[in-house]
Amino acid sequence: MSTKAFTQDRNFEVHLPSSRAELDQDEEFFDVEIGGATRRIRFHDYPQIFGIPGLYEYLFYERLECASPHVVRELLAAELERDGVDPARLRVLDVGAGNGMMGDELADLGVGHIVGVDIIPEAAEATERDRPGVYDTYRVLDLTELDDAQQAEFAADRLNCLLLVAALGFGDIPTAAFATAHNMLTTPAWLAFNIKEDFLDRDDDDTGFAGLIRRMLSEGIIERRSERRYQHRLSVAGDPLHYLAIVAIKRADLPQDWFADLA
Repeated sequence: MSTKAFTQDRNFEVHLPSSRAELDQDEEFFDVEIGGATRRIRFHDYPQIFGIPGLYEYLFYERLECASPHVVRELLAAELERDGVDPARLRVLDVGAGNGMMGDELADLGVGHIVGVDIIPEAAEATERDRPGVYDTYRVLDLTELDDAQQAEFAADRLNCLLLVAALGFGDIPTAAFATAHNMLTTPAWLAFNIKEDFLDRDDDDTGFAGLIRRMLSEGIIERRSERRYQHRLSVAGDPLHYLAIVAIKRADLPQDWFADLA
């Protein structure tokens, strides 16, 4: 179901804070009115957002002009074309899949096999409600606590591409989950992700992603292939939020002793 269809059928009204509000990105919130009742929801409270059909698409893609899934898809597609790789050969792990916006982009690109993963059941329920059939498999689980059966399922997927879109840097996905997903890929494999532009340059990043990605690049675990600075979306105040989209090649697994330092 498209964003346009949701917008036409929505039964809610969204009210953003005053443009004078000075909120950090992880503090942003909005009020949603349904049937005369109003409730306040934080932007990162995904279970509540996914529970209202069309709300995620309307808030982030129509009101705040989010471009990340399409930008990351375009950057990956350009690198695949440069290397003469047919997207149908990709077997993608979409981590933090949410309600399937990135899955839609991958399916449109012609990717051969897509596995979605999210930690909240509401994400899988929203995907099944709104975009049934986009993923070959959608798993609700914690990548940091996989049992033997789950590990075997991922091994059978023969994954050769990892996607993480708008999921890094705010504590939504731990560094250990990212590292586990990386090591589940074949070698070599493709990685495509985005991250707020200043995160990779920060030494005070509490999430640990800046240090991990810098170390992976410096030690040859991944090879950066392309990078694009772009407007991820608007803030609630209407200011542009810039991210980096990065496409890389996996050249090696993360050593097991690295995991001891990951959150």
